[in-house]
Amino acid sequence: MAEKNPITTIIIGAAGRDFHNFNTVYRDNDRYKVVAFTAAQIPDIDGRRYPKALAGDLYPKGIPIHAEEDLEKLIKKHNVEECVFAYSDVPYDHVMSIAMRVNAAGAHFKLIGGEPTFIKSKKPVVSVCAVRTGSGKSQTTRRVSALLQAMGMKVAAIRHPMPYGDLAKQKVQRFAKVADLKKHNCTIEEMEEYEPHIVSGTVIYSGVDYEAIVRKAEEEADIILWDGGNNDMPFLKSDLHIVIADPLRVGDELFYYPSEANLRLADVVIINKIDSAMPEDVLMLRDNIRSVNPTAKIVEAASPLTVERNELIQGKKVLVVEDGPTLTHGEMQFGAGVVAAQRYGAAELIDPREYAVGTIKDTFKKYPDIGTLLPAMGYGEKQVKDLETTINKVPCDLVVIGTPIDLKRIVKMKKPALRVGYELQEIGTPNLKTILDEFIAKL
Repeated sequence: MAEKNPITTIIIGAAGRDFHNFNTVYRDNDRYKVVAFTAAQIPDIDGRRYPKALAGDLYPKGIPIHAEEDLEKLIKKHNVEECVFAYSDVPYDHVMSIAMRVNAAGAHFKLIGGEPTFIKSKKPVVSVCAVRTGSGKSQTTRRVSALLQAMGMKVAAIRHPMPYGDLAKQKVQRFAKVADLKKHNCTIEEMEEYEPHIVSGTVIYSGVDYEAIVRKAEEEADIILWDGGNNDMPFLKSDLHIVIADPLRVGDELFYYPSEANLRLADVVIINKIDSAMPEDVLMLRDNIRSVNPTAKIVEAASPLTVERNELIQGKKVLVVEDGPTLTHGEMQFGAGVVAAQRYGAAELIDPREYAVGTIKDTFKKYPDIGTLLPAMGYGEKQVKDLETTINKVPCDLVVIGTPIDLKRIVKMKKPALRVGYELQEIGTPNLKTILDEFIAKL
């Protein structure tokens, strides 16, 4: 029987952690009445509805999704008592600014702890997360998968959600071949995360309902590999929690949400990019890690670049296309593409701003501190077309692609293009092989 006066609630999110928190804590809980989700970070998420098929029996009409800018209006309209913050990779002052908006509008502000949202698997779980977007999580996950498979383990990776399409259809998604990307109408951001796993022979799951996803993955795996997104905590209860830290943004691990929580939970912390970071920043990062987690094992690593036919870059006017989220809310001003272009002697990096069109132009307005490069934004057909148009308008000799996917497969380019690859390379000991050997031995 339903509560007479359930707590009216808004979940403040970005189409990921918000849906997971709802599914695990609120969906069948008659103590609460979720009247709305709000959306930020990702374009065109608001205006949709979390569907009845996913929302459960308490929500026969589903739940509307509104823009975060409407938060105060929604609190007043629905007489909301609690607002739950549920997205990641934002500084503490941003979180507290949202909290003050909620408090000033008359509602409580809430952060849900990890434990109520951790799904327990019947199979061992290794999770890979990071303190910021762009720290090196993707290549670390690929490295862990390769090592586990070399030990004879059947690995199923489960990716942090990116549900930008039909939410009901995206309840459980399985990707085993490149054709599955088209089958599920993936955005460029989704392809950047799924395609490298597929190419390396790892089956990867994603979607919206992670209880159902875990149960499906368990059917074909000896071990589950959680591939985290942004700097969010894992959705699964981890048996081994690996967190990547970034010395190029030292300090963020203690001042971004929920970086510090991830760091405190870590069994292993990987300090990546030590080949491109200042030694004093690496030392400062190590001290910061030890200040909150003195028992974690620390692994040092680099992510060396590979560029086929790199001699073609020498002396050329280059447009660099980089991974979108790393450069937008990840706040990096360069990525692997810029490093490769400079290393191999590009005469000039062409700034694409004056040639940007449509939603790409809007991206530069929203994130003015992006460096001299083009973020590979592609959250829908229109944005992919805008990206293609922008690339082809830029007067360059060569396009250097620093995204993890074969962008030429998605975008028709009129200029020659080279791809930049990068894989994790541990330096010294301990390393991931020794850590995983020990972990598997204990199972």
